[in-house]
Amino acid sequence: MSNRIVRINELVQRELSAYLRKHYATEAATITISGVEIAPDLRTGKVYVSILGTPDEAIARHTWLTRRAVELRKEIGRHVVMKWTPELTYHLDATPERAARVLGILDELAQQEHAKQKQQQAGSDQPQAPQA
Repeated sequence: MSNRIVRINELVQRELSAYLRKHYATEAATITISGVEIAPDLRTGKVYVSILGTPDEAIARHTWLTRRAVELRKEIGRHVVMKWTPELTYHLDATPERAARVLGILDELAQQEHAKQKQQQAGSDQPQAPQA
């Protein structure tokens, strides 16, 4: 990915977040724009959002955000100067859930390792019988 596209992605992400925070503070309080991927031709893009709450709330907020896609695209066009304003599609980002799952697995492994070490330590503390 070129440096130019990376800068455009960051700029669009920042502008979307600022617009939602300014104009829809209560509705967008649980929405985080976690990433933007604009195509190299600048005509399309994907916006990854993570939404706090239950799965039903996440779907409701995603639908709310999708209904405002045209408005958000117009605002991006006003604030970000590009040859074309990309048509953005919004996708739920499952990264936080995956990260929590991985952390849970790591915690479980750490607990198992700790229990194993305790067992080995308890076994080595017992006096050994003299050998003949």
